[in-house]
Amino acid sequence: MQTNLSEDARALTRGEEAEEILRTCVHCGFCNATCPTYQLLGNELDGPRGRIYLIKQMMEGQPVTEKTQLHLDRCLTCRNCETTCPSGVKYHTLLDIGREMLDQQVKRPLAQRALRAGLRQIIPSPRTFGMLLKAGRLVRFALPKSINDKIPPGITGPGERPKVQHERRMLMLEGCVQRSLSPNTNAAAARVLDRLGVSIDHVAEAGCCGATDYHLDAQESALNRARRNIDAWWPKVQAGVEAIVQTASGCGAFVKEYGDLLRNDPLYSARARHISSITKDLVEVLAAEAIEKLRIEANQRIAFHCPCTLQHAQKLGGAVEGVLSRLGFGLTSVPNAHLCCGSAGTYSLTQPVLARQLRDDRLEALESGNPDVIATANVGCQAHLDSGGRTSVRHWIEIVDASLKGK
Repeated sequence: MQTNLSEDARALTRGEEAEEILRTCVHCGFCNATCPTYQLLGNELDGPRGRIYLIKQMMEGQPVTEKTQLHLDRCLTCRNCETTCPSGVKYHTLLDIGREMLDQQVKRPLAQRALRAGLRQIIPSPRTFGMLLKAGRLVRFALPKSINDKIPPGITGPGERPKVQHERRMLMLEGCVQRSLSPNTNAAAARVLDRLGVSIDHVAEAGCCGATDYHLDAQESALNRARRNIDAWWPKVQAGVEAIVQTASGCGAFVKEYGDLLRNDPLYSARARHISSITKDLVEVLAAEAIEKLRIEANQRIAFHCPCTLQHAQKLGGAVEGVLSRLGFGLTSVPNAHLCCGSAGTYSLTQPVLARQLRDDRLEALESGNPDVIATANVGCQAHLDSGGRTSVRHWIEIVDASLKGK
Protein backbone atom coordinates (compact mmCIF):
# COMPACT_ATOMS: atom_id res chain seq x y z
CA MET A 1 0.00 0.00 0.00
CA GLN A 2 1.08 3.62 -0.52
CA THR A 3 2.31 5.55 2.51
CA ASN A 4 2.95 9.18 3.38
CA LEU A 5 4.51 9.08 6.84
CA SER A 6 4.60 12.19 9.02
CA GLU A 7 7.87 13.78 10.09
CA ASP A 8 7.33 12.45 13.62
CA ALA A 9 6.96 8.91 12.33
CA ARG A 10 10.02 9.20 10.11
CA ALA A 11 12.00 10.39 13.11
CA LEU A 12 11.24 7.19 15.00
CA THR A 13 14.14 4.76 15.43
CA ARG A 14 12.07 2.13 13.61
CA GLY A 15 10.09 4.47 11.35
CA GLU A 16 11.66 3.24 8.12
CA GLU A 17 11.13 -0.37 9.19
CA ALA A 18 7.44 0.35 9.82
CA GLU A 19 7.04 2.01 6.43
CA GLU A 20 8.64 -0.94 4.66
CA ILE A 21 6.22 -3.33 6.37
CA LEU A 22 3.22 -1.15 5.56
CA ARG A 23 4.19 -1.13 1.90
CA THR A 24 4.29 -4.94 1.71
CA CYS A 25 0.58 -5.15 2.61
CA VAL A 26 -1.72 -5.43 -0.41
CA HIS A 27 -4.87 -5.28 1.80
CA CYS A 28 -6.18 -8.57 0.37
CA GLY A 29 -7.93 -9.55 3.61
CA PHE A 30 -6.77 -13.17 3.72
CA CYS A 31 -5.54 -12.42 7.25
CA ASN A 32 -9.05 -11.78 8.55
CA ALA A 33 -10.09 -15.33 7.66
CA THR A 34 -7.76 -16.77 10.33
CA CYS A 35 -7.80 -13.94 12.90
CA PRO A 36 -9.40 -15.11 16.19
CA THR A 37 -10.64 -11.67 17.25
CA TYR A 38 -12.11 -10.90 13.84
CA GLN A 39 -13.89 -14.27 13.95
CA LEU A 40 -15.40 -13.39 17.34
CA LEU A 41 -16.22 -9.73 16.82
CA GLY A 42 -16.69 -9.38 13.06
CA ASN A 43 -15.29 -5.85 13.14
CA GLU A 44 -12.82 -4.85 10.41
CA LEU A 45 -10.83 -2.90 13.01
CA ASP A 46 -10.46 -6.05 15.10
CA GLY A 47 -8.70 -7.88 12.29
CA PRO A 48 -5.11 -7.49 11.05
CA ARG A 49 -6.00 -5.49 7.95
CA GLY A 50 -7.99 -2.96 9.97
CA ARG A 51 -5.26 -2.65 12.58
CA ILE A 52 -2.67 -2.10 9.86
CA TYR A 53 -4.82 0.79 8.54
CA LEU A 54 -5.07 2.25 12.06
CA ILE A 55 -1.29 2.15 12.44
CA LYS A 56 -0.84 3.63 8.95
CA GLN A 57 -3.21 6.51 9.75
CA MET A 58 -1.39 7.21 13.02
CA MET A 59 2.01 7.19 11.32
CA GLU A 60 0.69 9.55 8.67
CA GLY A 61 -0.21 12.07 11.35
CA GLN A 62 -3.95 11.51 11.70
CA PRO A 63 -5.50 11.81 15.18
CA VAL A 64 -5.62 8.74 17.42
CA THR A 65 -7.85 8.05 20.41
CA GLU A 66 -8.61 5.49 23.07
CA LYS A 67 -10.61 3.67 20.40
CA THR A 68 -7.45 3.15 18.35
CA GLN A 69 -5.76 1.79 21.46
CA LEU A 70 -8.67 -0.55 22.17
CA HIS A 71 -8.47 -2.22 18.77
CA LEU A 72 -4.69 -2.64 18.95
CA ASP A 73 -4.94 -3.96 22.52
CA ARG A 74 -7.45 -6.59 21.42
CA CYS A 75 -4.88 -8.18 19.12
CA LEU A 76 -3.54 -11.43 20.59
CA THR A 77 -0.27 -11.18 18.62
CA CYS A 78 -0.90 -14.83 17.77
CA ARG A 79 0.67 -14.30 14.30
CA ASN A 80 -1.88 -16.55 12.66
CA CYS A 81 -2.28 -13.82 10.08
CA GLU A 82 1.42 -14.05 9.21
CA THR A 83 1.04 -17.74 8.43
CA THR A 84 -1.87 -16.89 6.13
CA CYS A 85 -0.45 -13.73 4.50
CA PRO A 86 0.65 -14.29 0.87
CA SER A 87 2.74 -11.11 0.92
CA GLY A 88 4.87 -11.93 3.97
CA VAL A 89 3.79 -8.91 6.02
CA LYS A 90 5.71 -8.80 9.34
CA TYR A 91 2.57 -7.86 11.19
CA HIS A 92 3.81 -8.51 14.73
CA THR A 93 6.78 -6.19 14.22
CA LEU A 94 4.55 -3.43 12.85
CA LEU A 95 2.17 -3.91 15.78
CA ASP A 96 5.01 -3.54 18.31
CA ILE A 97 6.15 -0.32 16.64
CA GLY A 98 2.59 0.99 16.42
CA ARG A 99 1.74 0.20 20.02
CA GLU A 100 4.86 1.92 21.28
CA MET A 101 4.08 5.08 19.25
CA LEU A 102 0.42 5.01 20.30
CA ASP A 103 1.23 4.78 24.00
CA GLN A 104 3.25 7.97 23.65
CA GLN A 105 0.21 9.76 22.24
CA VAL A 106 -2.71 8.30 24.18
CA LYS A 107 -2.45 8.08 27.97
CA ARG A 108 -4.03 4.99 29.42
CA PRO A 109 -6.53 5.13 32.30
CA LEU A 110 -5.00 4.73 35.74
CA ALA A 111 -6.44 1.24 36.26
CA GLN A 112 -4.87 -0.02 33.02
CA ARG A 113 -1.52 1.53 33.85
CA ALA A 114 -1.56 -0.02 37.33
CA LEU A 115 -2.47 -3.47 35.97
CA ARG A 116 0.22 -3.42 33.30
CA ALA A 117 2.86 -2.14 35.72
CA GLY A 118 1.89 -4.83 38.23
CA LEU A 119 2.14 -7.57 35.62
CA ARG A 120 5.58 -6.35 34.59
CA GLN A 121 6.74 -6.53 38.19
CA ILE A 122 5.16 -9.85 39.16
CA ILE A 123 5.40 -12.16 36.15
CA PRO A 124 9.18 -11.88 35.53
CA SER A 125 9.90 -12.51 39.22
CA PRO A 126 9.56 -16.21 40.14
CA ARG A 127 9.88 -15.45 43.83
CA THR A 128 7.18 -12.76 43.90
CA PHE A 129 4.84 -14.73 41.69
CA GLY A 130 5.37 -17.88 43.77
CA MET A 131 4.57 -16.06 47.02
CA LEU A 132 1.41 -14.54 45.57
CA LEU A 133 0.31 -17.90 44.19
CA LYS A 134 0.74 -19.57 47.59
CA ALA A 135 -1.17 -16.76 49.27
CA GLY A 136 -3.93 -17.01 46.69
CA ARG A 137 -4.33 -20.75 47.27
CA LEU A 138 -4.76 -20.12 51.00
CA VAL A 139 -7.53 -17.55 50.56
CA ARG A 140 -9.01 -18.69 47.26
CA PHE A 141 -12.42 -19.23 48.89
CA ALA A 142 -12.65 -15.46 49.38
CA LEU A 143 -11.46 -14.44 45.92
CA PRO A 144 -13.66 -13.48 42.97
CA LYS A 145 -14.32 -16.35 40.56
CA SER A 146 -12.37 -14.60 37.77
CA ILE A 147 -9.21 -14.76 39.91
CA ASN A 148 -9.99 -18.06 41.62
CA ASP A 149 -10.21 -19.83 38.24
CA LYS A 150 -6.62 -18.85 37.46
CA ILE A 151 -5.20 -20.56 40.56
CA PRO A 152 -4.37 -24.22 39.80
CA PRO A 153 -6.07 -26.58 42.28
CA GLY A 154 -3.05 -28.87 42.39
CA ILE A 155 0.53 -28.55 41.19
CA THR A 156 2.85 -31.48 40.51
CA GLY A 157 6.22 -31.05 42.22
CA PRO A 158 9.37 -31.17 40.12
CA GLY A 159 10.80 -34.42 41.40
CA GLU A 160 14.51 -35.17 41.19
CA ARG A 161 16.65 -33.80 38.40
CA PRO A 162 19.46 -35.95 37.02
CA LYS A 163 23.06 -34.99 37.71
CA VAL A 164 25.16 -33.32 35.03
CA GLN A 165 27.03 -36.40 33.83
CA HIS A 166 27.04 -36.55 30.03
CA GLU A 167 29.56 -35.06 27.64
CA ARG A 168 26.72 -33.57 25.60
CA ARG A 169 25.37 -30.54 27.45
CA MET A 170 22.64 -27.97 26.90
CA LEU A 171 21.25 -25.02 28.81
CA MET A 172 17.60 -24.51 29.66
CA LEU A 173 15.71 -21.28 30.25
CA GLU A 174 14.03 -21.93 33.58
CA GLY A 175 11.17 -19.53 32.94
CA CYS A 176 9.34 -17.18 35.27
CA VAL A 177 5.79 -18.24 36.17
CA GLN A 178 6.50 -21.78 35.00
CA ARG A 179 8.59 -22.43 38.11
CA SER A 180 5.44 -21.97 40.20
CA LEU A 181 2.62 -22.99 37.85
CA SER A 182 4.28 -26.08 36.36
CA PRO A 183 7.54 -26.79 38.19
CA ASN A 184 7.70 -30.35 36.85
CA THR A 185 7.99 -29.29 33.20
CA ASN A 186 11.70 -28.51 33.10
CA ALA A 187 12.54 -31.35 35.48
CA ALA A 188 10.68 -33.78 33.20
CA ALA A 189 12.52 -32.40 30.17
CA ALA A 190 15.86 -32.87 31.94
CA ARG A 191 15.01 -36.49 32.82
CA VAL A 192 13.97 -37.38 29.27
CA LEU A 193 17.06 -35.72 27.80
CA ASP A 194 19.25 -37.52 30.33
CA ARG A 195 17.99 -40.86 28.97
CA LEU A 196 19.09 -39.69 25.54
CA GLY A 197 22.60 -38.86 26.76
CA VAL A 198 22.17 -35.10 27.17
CA SER A 199 22.75 -33.23 30.44
CA ILE A 200 21.12 -29.92 31.29
CA ASP A 201 23.57 -27.46 32.79
CA HIS A 202 22.25 -24.74 35.09
CA VAL A 203 22.81 -20.99 34.85
CA ALA A 204 21.22 -19.35 37.87
CA GLU A 205 21.81 -15.81 36.61
CA ALA A 206 19.52 -16.21 33.58
CA GLY A 207 16.01 -14.88 34.16
CA CYS A 208 12.87 -13.80 32.34
CA CYS A 209 13.26 -13.79 28.57
CA GLY A 210 11.78 -10.27 28.34
CA ALA A 211 8.62 -11.05 26.37
CA THR A 212 6.26 -9.76 29.07
CA ASP A 213 7.93 -6.35 29.17
CA TYR A 214 8.18 -6.16 25.40
CA HIS A 215 4.51 -6.84 24.76
CA LEU A 216 3.41 -4.45 27.51
CA ASP A 217 5.17 -1.57 25.75
CA ALA A 218 8.28 -1.56 27.96
CA GLN A 219 10.58 -2.48 25.13
CA GLU A 220 13.86 -1.11 26.46
CA SER A 221 13.35 -3.01 29.72
CA ALA A 222 12.82 -6.17 27.65
CA LEU A 223 16.03 -5.61 25.71
CA ASN A 224 17.92 -5.16 28.97
CA ARG A 225 16.61 -8.53 30.13
CA ALA A 226 17.82 -10.02 26.87
CA ARG A 227 21.28 -8.54 27.41
CA ARG A 228 21.45 -9.96 30.95
CA ASN A 229 20.53 -13.41 29.71
CA ILE A 230 23.13 -13.26 26.97
CA ASP A 231 25.76 -12.28 29.54
CA ALA A 232 24.67 -15.13 31.82
CA TRP A 233 24.73 -17.78 29.10
CA TRP A 234 27.83 -16.66 27.25
CA PRO A 235 30.52 -18.41 29.37
CA LYS A 236 28.69 -21.74 28.94
CA VAL A 237 28.23 -21.07 25.23
CA GLN A 238 31.97 -20.48 24.90
CA ALA A 239 32.52 -23.75 26.77
CA GLY A 240 30.65 -25.60 24.05
CA VAL A 241 27.03 -26.20 25.08
CA GLU A 242 25.03 -27.43 22.09
CA ALA A 243 21.82 -25.50 22.56
CA ILE A 244 19.62 -23.40 24.81
CA VAL A 245 16.47 -25.49 25.25
CA GLN A 246 13.08 -23.83 25.65
CA THR A 247 10.17 -25.73 27.16
CA ALA A 248 7.85 -22.70 26.96
CA SER A 249 7.24 -21.90 23.30
CA GLY A 250 6.46 -18.26 24.12
CA CYS A 251 9.90 -17.78 25.63
CA GLY A 252 11.50 -19.69 22.78
CA ALA A 253 9.87 -17.49 20.16
CA PHE A 254 11.17 -14.37 21.88
CA VAL A 255 14.72 -15.60 22.50
CA LYS A 256 14.92 -16.61 18.84
CA GLU A 257 14.31 -12.93 18.05
CA TYR A 258 17.18 -11.62 20.22
CA GLY A 259 19.41 -11.41 17.15
CA ASP A 260 16.89 -9.23 15.32
CA LEU A 261 15.92 -7.11 18.32
CA LEU A 262 19.55 -6.30 19.18
CA ARG A 263 20.85 -6.07 15.63
CA ASN A 264 21.73 -2.38 16.05
CA ASP A 265 23.49 -2.83 19.40
CA PRO A 266 27.24 -2.81 18.65
CA LEU A 267 28.08 -4.58 21.92
CA TYR A 268 25.48 -7.35 21.70
CA SER A 269 24.47 -7.85 18.07
CA ALA A 270 26.93 -10.66 17.27
CA ARG A 271 26.33 -12.52 20.54
CA ALA A 272 22.57 -12.08 20.24
CA ARG A 273 22.59 -13.59 16.75
CA HIS A 274 24.53 -16.59 18.01
CA ILE A 275 22.24 -17.06 21.02
CA SER A 276 19.22 -17.02 18.73
CA SER A 277 20.86 -19.50 16.36
CA ILE A 278 21.40 -22.11 19.10
CA THR A 279 18.03 -21.59 20.80
CA LYS A 280 15.83 -24.63 20.25
CA ASP A 281 12.35 -25.52 21.32
CA LEU A 282 12.39 -28.84 23.19
CA VAL A 283 10.59 -30.56 20.32
CA GLU A 284 13.37 -29.58 17.90
CA VAL A 285 15.90 -31.28 20.16
CA LEU A 286 13.91 -34.48 20.66
CA ALA A 287 12.86 -34.77 17.02
CA ALA A 288 16.54 -34.98 16.06
CA GLU A 289 17.28 -37.76 18.55
CA ALA A 290 16.71 -41.52 18.38
CA ILE A 291 13.68 -41.26 20.64
CA GLU A 292 12.47 -44.71 19.60
CA LYS A 293 14.97 -46.17 22.03
CA LEU A 294 13.04 -44.66 24.93
CA ARG A 295 10.90 -47.34 26.57
CA ILE A 296 7.45 -45.74 26.64
CA GLU A 297 4.14 -47.07 27.92
CA ALA A 298 1.87 -44.92 25.73
CA ASN A 299 -1.57 -45.70 27.07
CA GLN A 300 -3.27 -42.30 26.83
CA ARG A 301 -5.23 -40.61 24.06
CA ILE A 302 -3.91 -37.07 23.71
CA ALA A 303 -5.44 -33.95 22.20
CA PHE A 304 -2.57 -31.61 21.43
CA HIS A 305 -3.04 -27.85 21.55
CA CYS A 306 -0.29 -26.29 19.46
CA PRO A 307 0.48 -22.83 20.90
CA CYS A 308 0.55 -19.91 18.49
CA THR A 309 4.16 -19.22 19.47
CA LEU A 310 5.08 -22.73 18.35
CA GLN A 311 3.12 -23.02 15.10
CA HIS A 312 3.01 -19.42 13.85
CA ALA A 313 6.07 -17.75 15.40
CA GLN A 314 8.52 -20.69 15.32
CA LYS A 315 6.91 -22.48 12.36
CA LEU A 316 6.90 -25.80 14.22
CA GLY A 317 3.30 -26.79 13.72
CA GLY A 318 2.95 -30.57 13.71
CA ALA A 319 6.37 -31.16 15.27
CA VAL A 320 5.16 -32.21 18.72
CA GLU A 321 2.46 -34.38 17.19
CA GLY A 322 5.19 -36.06 15.14
CA VAL A 323 7.29 -36.82 18.21
CA LEU A 324 4.31 -38.11 20.19
CA SER A 325 3.32 -40.36 17.28
CA ARG A 326 6.85 -41.75 17.03
CA LEU A 327 6.64 -42.60 20.72
CA GLY A 328 3.40 -44.50 20.20
CA PHE A 329 0.83 -42.12 21.67
CA GLY A 330 -2.63 -41.94 20.13
CA LEU A 331 -3.60 -38.42 19.01
CA THR A 332 -7.15 -37.21 18.59
CA SER A 333 -8.22 -34.92 15.78
CA VAL A 334 -8.55 -31.24 16.78
CA PRO A 335 -10.74 -29.00 14.57
CA ASN A 336 -9.37 -25.55 13.68
CA ALA A 337 -6.08 -26.36 15.37
CA HIS A 338 -4.56 -23.12 14.02
CA LEU A 339 -6.65 -20.90 16.33
CA CYS A 340 -5.49 -19.24 19.56
CA CYS A 341 -6.67 -20.36 23.01
CA GLY A 342 -6.77 -16.78 24.32
CA SER A 343 -3.84 -16.99 26.73
CA ALA A 344 -1.42 -14.93 24.62
CA GLY A 345 0.99 -13.92 27.38
CA THR A 346 -0.89 -11.48 29.62
CA TYR A 347 -3.93 -11.24 27.31
CA SER A 348 -6.07 -13.42 29.58
CA LEU A 349 -5.58 -10.77 32.28
CA THR A 350 -5.82 -7.62 30.19
CA GLN A 351 -8.70 -8.87 27.96
CA PRO A 352 -10.44 -11.44 30.18
CA VAL A 353 -13.83 -11.54 28.39
CA LEU A 354 -12.39 -12.27 24.95
CA ALA A 355 -9.83 -14.66 26.45
CA ARG A 356 -12.53 -16.75 28.12
CA GLN A 357 -14.53 -16.97 24.89
CA LEU A 358 -11.47 -18.14 22.98
CA ARG A 359 -10.56 -20.61 25.74
CA ASP A 360 -13.99 -22.20 25.78
CA ASP A 361 -14.03 -22.49 21.98
CA ARG A 362 -10.64 -24.21 22.05
CA LEU A 363 -11.71 -26.60 24.81
CA GLU A 364 -14.76 -27.61 22.78
CA ALA A 365 -12.51 -28.40 19.83
CA LEU A 366 -9.87 -30.17 21.92
CA GLU A 367 -12.43 -32.31 23.75
CA SER A 368 -14.36 -33.24 20.61
CA GLY A 369 -12.23 -36.39 20.16
CA ASN A 370 -12.74 -37.54 23.79
CA PRO A 371 -9.07 -37.44 24.85
CA ASP A 372 -7.78 -38.66 28.20
CA VAL A 373 -5.63 -35.55 28.55
CA ILE A 374 -4.91 -32.29 26.71
CA ALA A 375 -1.27 -31.54 26.06
CA THR A 376 0.38 -28.26 25.08
CA ALA A 377 3.84 -26.71 24.82
CA ASN A 378 3.53 -23.38 26.62
CA VAL A 379 2.89 -22.70 30.28
CA GLY A 380 0.52 -19.80 29.58
CA CYS A 381 -1.70 -21.94 27.35
CA GLN A 382 -1.53 -24.75 29.89
CA ALA A 383 -2.70 -22.57 32.79
CA HIS A 384 -5.34 -20.77 30.72
CA LEU A 385 -6.90 -23.92 29.26
CA ASP A 386 -6.75 -25.69 32.64
CA SER A 387 -8.61 -22.77 34.24
CA GLY A 388 -11.70 -24.01 32.41
CA GLY A 389 -11.86 -26.82 34.97
CA ARG A 390 -12.53 -29.51 32.37
CA THR A 391 -10.14 -32.08 30.88
CA SER A 392 -6.72 -32.03 32.54
CA VAL A 393 -4.09 -29.99 30.68
CA ARG A 394 -0.37 -30.79 30.93
CA HIS A 395 2.85 -29.99 29.15
CA TRP A 396 3.54 -32.75 26.64
CA ILE A 397 6.99 -33.55 28.04
CA GLU A 398 5.45 -34.35 31.44
CA ILE A 399 3.23 -36.95 29.76
CA VAL A 400 6.27 -38.46 28.03
CA ASP A 401 8.29 -38.49 31.25
CA ALA A 402 5.46 -40.10 33.25
CA SER A 403 5.18 -42.81 30.58
CA LEU A 404 8.84 -43.86 30.72
CA LYS A 405 9.29 -47.48 31.78
CA GLY A 406 11.76 -48.37 34.48
CA LYS A 407 11.66 -45.03 36.26
